[in-house]
Amino acid sequence: MAKPESTAATEHTIPQPNASEQHYLDQKSDPALDTAQERTQSHPHDSPPAEQGRNQTEYSKETNYEKSAIPSQDSQNQNVHRRQVPNGPSSKGAAAVADTEKGNSSLDNRSDEDPRTQTLSSFYQKYRVYFHLFLWLFFTRLWLAITLRLLFFYIPITIITKPMHFVWNNTALKIVSFVPNKLRTPAGAAIVVAVLLIGGFASPETVDNTRDNRAVSLFGLAVIIFVLWATSRNRKAIKWHTVIVGMFVQFIVALFVLRSGAGYNIFSFVSELASDLLSFANQGTSFLTNPSVPKLAAIIFFVAFVQLLYYWGTLQWFIQKFAVFFFWSMRVSGAEAVVAAASPFIGQGESAMLIKPFVAHLTQAELHQVMTSGFATIAGSVLVAYIALGVNGQALISSCVMSIPASLAISKLRYPETEETLTTGRCVIPNDEEERAANSLHAFANGAWLGLKISGMIFATLLCIIAFLGLADGLLTWWGRYLNINDPPLTIELIVGYICYPIAFLLGVPRNGDLLKVGQLIGTKVILNEFVAYTKLQTDPAFADISPRSRLIATYALCGFANIGSLGTQIGVLSQIAPGRSGDVSRLAVSSLIAGALSTLTSASIAGLLVTDQAAFFTPSAARGQ
Repeated sequence: MAKPESTAATEHTIPQPNASEQHYLDQKSDPALDTAQERTQSHPHDSPPAEQGRNQTEYSKETNYEKSAIPSQDSQNQNVHRRQVPNGPSSKGAAAVADTEKGNSSLDNRSDEDPRTQTLSSFYQKYRVYFHLFLWLFFTRLWLAITLRLLFFYIPITIITKPMHFVWNNTALKIVSFVPNKLRTPAGAAIVVAVLLIGGFASPETVDNTRDNRAVSLFGLAVIIFVLWATSRNRKAIKWHTVIVGMFVQFIVALFVLRSGAGYNIFSFVSELASDLLSFANQGTSFLTNPSVPKLAAIIFFVAFVQLLYYWGTLQWFIQKFAVFFFWSMRVSGAEAVVAAASPFIGQGESAMLIKPFVAHLTQAELHQVMTSGFATIAGSVLVAYIALGVNGQALISSCVMSIPASLAISKLRYPETEETLTTGRCVIPNDEEERAANSLHAFANGAWLGLKISGMIFATLLCIIAFLGLADGLLTWWGRYLNINDPPLTIELIVGYICYPIAFLLGVPRNGDLLKVGQLIGTKVILNEFVAYTKLQTDPAFADISPRSRLIATYALCGFANIGSLGTQIGVLSQIAPGRSGDVSRLAVSSLIAGALSTLTSASIAGLLVTDQAAFFTPSAARGQ
């Protein structure tokens, strides 16, 4: 204990905050001001100049901690928070002051930690890599694609593609090199036929999917290919590699979706996401109008969302990955691969806009392929509308994916390439800076306006077509009475139903009365449009009792824009992009329409060949509940 005299002498040199000579304070009110409680201790931060005037540092002891007088410890010091504090914040502050009075730096010493906390901390430090891996797998299992996209911003994708090319070059290509060139195409065709036979007939029969029905579906597929070959513009120029690979990929996609649990779950998950996305549009619809009619408003929202993805570059990246695969595997030009991959996502007109700089220089076969891809599938902008009708979303999405290789194969079979293409050997999506949005808000607003135009076009088209159909049916029914055609009455649906009756048979529709009904739906789709056909399938009581197999085949067969009305859309868009090619576009339009319709029918035929559990894909129609 230091003597009071020495303390007083020091106070005359440099005043101390707790000096005993401060007579204006009541010394009995606070023990910290009592000189009898003072002690001395050397300070580690005293410098020689400071020691000349002040060689003592004074602390008070045995005093109570007052939060207002003593500052708290740094809140950022993690070691303080790891300490064992039994009695809350006040005890924590007192412990910190006690350490300071002892003159040590125990804040950096973990000897005071709770043993259990120290054990857990050591265990985490040792195995934290596995903890991080577990968290990553748990929280990103559904967003793996996004994770990979972000990862490849910083890591070149060649670390994956180079090993793949090495394995491919040293396995498949070496095996193929032993096969003579003349035998490669027949051998590939034999392999595809074997895969079709094994994949189609190896599974057990079900009540509605016997091997007889599968054989009819396979025969129908063979008939479609034969008709395309027989009517080909140049049979000698057909590149059978493209046809064989296209049919093989189409079958593998169908096999993955319709037979494997993983494929079923993936496409079911995508279908649920589309339904969830549609439900978000309902919230906006309920604010503006009656929520019982959300279909057209959902189209507006979805188109705006697609335009936003396009502005961010996400959609182009996804399309290009699809295009590169088909460009590499099917040996088509870059422009053809891009349009075929883009058509199911953004539609027949918008997909052609992706290759706008090349349209004027496309060959005849490429123009034919561009239009065929547009006719062979539907667009994402109307997909949500069909799901809202109650059509099975999983069948729709899988049909769109299957249409990509199918359209390439069917078009090259119907119209082979005989010219030199400009985009041979490269697959790129040019940037269109002229029509690029200024920012995300601008892109979303443009998408909303485009969605409004599309939904308005659908609304107006349905209104006019259904009204005209009613007028035509009325006239035909009146005339049919004079011909004694009363049960069923003579209508457009009846006429096209009998015209498409053989097509429904070749697709494998059960021969139990459903052939005429499915034929009517196919004819309605070709003459009018797929929206009218899907509406009849889901809401017309006449189609409520068709079997699950017939309903599934019809769902695949109707999933395409191959109708007479779409001819005007294709001709108008391509003629606007390249006015000098309008004559070529008009000459190729009908052939492309037929090829697109047959591409969709091949998907329906393969679905009839492979599906065994129709109930899993069956969505009850609205008419059944009436």
